[in-house]
Amino acid sequence: MIRTSTLSRWTRHALIAALGLIMLYPVLWLLSSSFKPNTLIFSDTSLWPKEVTLDNYVNGWKGLQGISFARFFANSAQISILSVLGNIVTCSLAAFAFARLQFRLKKLWFALMLVTIMLPYHVTLVPQYILYNKLEWINTFLPLVIPKWLAHDSFFILLMVQFIRGIPKELDESATMDGCSQWQIYLRIVGPLLVPALITTAIFTFMWTWDDFFSQMIYLNKVDLFTVQLGIRSLFDPSGESDWGALLAMSVLSLVPIMAIFLSFQKYFLDGIATTGLK
Repeated sequence: MIRTSTLSRWTRHALIAALGLIMLYPVLWLLSSSFKPNTLIFSDTSLWPKEVTLDNYVNGWKGLQGISFARFFANSAQISILSVLGNIVTCSLAAFAFARLQFRLKKLWFALMLVTIMLPYHVTLVPQYILYNKLEWINTFLPLVIPKWLAHDSFFILLMVQFIRGIPKELDESATMDGCSQWQIYLRIVGPLLVPALITTAIFTFMWTWDDFFSQMIYLNKVDLFTVQLGIRSLFDPSGESDWGALLAMSVLSLVPIMAIFLSFQKYFLDGIATTGLK
C-alpha cells in the first residue's frame, strides 16, 4: 500500500509538471526565438536555438524613426507609476469613506459604484474620447493617468472596502476619544493596516497599465509618446516585411518589469488577496 501510494504521488506530480511545461511552452518559445536569426525563427521549432545571436535585441532597441525603445520604456514607466500612485491614494480614500463614514445616499452611491464594475469599457469609450478631445488631452498621457486620480477603478475600491470592514471599529472609537479626526484615523490607524491591500492594488494597477494596449492605441498617436506595447506593435508590418526577431526580443524585455515586481511583492500580494475575502 505504501508503494502504491508513492507511485500514485509521483504519477500525479509528473502529470502536474507536464501540464505546467505545456502552459509555459509559449513563453519558453518566445525566449528561445528571441535569440534566433530571423531565418530560423519559424523553421527551427526546438527550444534550444541552433544558432544564437544578439542582433535581435540590438536592432529592436534602436526603436522607430530614431526613437529608441528606452524612450518607450520610460513612457510606460511614467504612465504606470502615476497610475499606481493615483489608485493607491484615491481608491483608499473612497474605500475609507464607504467603509467608515456616514453620509446621505451612501448605499445608493455604493451600488452605483458596483454597477460600474460590470459596465464594459467599450460602452464609455466614445463619450470619453469626445470629452478628452474637447479638453485637448489627445496625444498626451492625461487620459491614461487622470482617471486613476479620480478613483476610477471601482474594483480596487471594493477590495479595500472589504479589507477595511475587517478592521475593528473599536480602534477608530479609541482614536476618536484621544482626539483624532477622520483624517488622522485614516492616516494613523487604517492606513498602516491597509498596506497588504494597497500593495495588491499597486501590483494589479501596474500590471494592467503596463500591459494595456487598447487605451494607449486610442489616445497616443505620436511616436515619441509610444509605450512599450505600441512600440512592439509598430515592429509588425502586415503590408511588408516584419522584423520578427526584434519584435520577439522586445516582447521578452517587456515582461521583465512585471515579473520583477510580482516576484518581489508576491508575499504581500497573496496576503492582500487572502485578507479581503477574495481568496
